[in-house]
Parts: sequence; structure tokens; C-alpha cells
Amino acid sequence: MITEIGIVAGEIWHYLDAHGEALFSDMARHIDKSRDLILMSLGWLAREGHVVLVSVEGNYKISLRK
Repeated sequence: MITEIGIVAGEIWHYLDAHGEALFSDMARHIDKSRDLILMSLGWLAREGHVVLVSVEGNYKISLRK
């Protein structure tokens, strides 16, 4: 499971690198994995300090930390 979380974290990183900031709902539609797996991977990236999360009207705006 840890390997899968890491792979999806990489997919998230590449998505944000290509698209800049994104709403979680939009990003999750483009990453063909379960919502739970995407959230675990996003948590990993956040804990490692690679992403910035901002709450926006019941959603989250996500961007790579510069």
C-alpha cells in the first residue's frame, strides 16, 4: 500500500507541475485512482512540505510549494 501511495503522490506532483494550482475536485477527476488513495497521497505530500492546501468553499486549492 505504501508503494501505491507513493506512486499516486508522484502523479499528483506531476499534475500540479503541469497545471499549476488546482482544485481537489478537478485534480481527482483527472487522476484515475480512488478518492481515498488520492487523499492519502496528498496527505503524504503535505506532511513532507511539498504542497500547499487552502480551503475554498468546501473544496481545497492545491499547489506545489515553491
